[in-house]
Amino acid sequence: MTPLDEEQVYPALQDPEAKWYVIHTYSGYENRVKTNLESRIESMDARDKIFRVEVPTEEQVEMHRGQRRQVQRKVFPGYVLVQMKLDPSSEYVVRNTPGVTDFVGTGDLPTPLEEGEVRQILRQAEQPQQRVKITFQKGQRVKVIDGPFTDFIGVVDEINTEKNKVTVLISMFGRDTPVDLDLLQVERL
Repeated sequence: MTPLDEEQVYPALQDPEAKWYVIHTYSGYENRVKTNLESRIESMDARDKIFRVEVPTEEQVEMHRGQRRQVQRKVFPGYVLVQMKLDPSSEYVVRNTPGVTDFVGTGDLPTPLEEGEVRQILRQAEQPQQRVKITFQKGQRVKVIDGPFTDFIGVVDEINTEKNKVTVLISMFGRDTPVDLDLLQVERL
């Protein structure tokens, strides 16, 4: 059971009939479905109809017991992208793969994704950007867990996800003082 090589996959991508489809899977089984589907493509000789199987992921940074750690998170949990020429035989290979519940579409017909959507999803997966998992929102009380304000309690005033920063209003000297912190320096109470 070997996954498809790049040489086997990319030459076939020039086919104008090849479209991207989304298949629904059991939650948490996305990688297993990808492996199973790639094996079925090999064993059922469907390389000329099913070209690429992707589980888009992104890197997130989260705090765990005071330590920063990078975690791979699925962008679309419970879904897998498949590039294929849709016909009864290729549809059969995909639908009968263990872990696949169905294609995403209207009625019994799978609906292809728009090319722009696919490009954006794949670009995001190929050029990962570290994202910080935000567990709080504006107006919520938080505790500072790192830096010179450790153990101070404050209220979230502003969240800047692009810069991974948060402004927290901390009560000092009898008044609220805005303090800019890294998203990983605070945790929800």
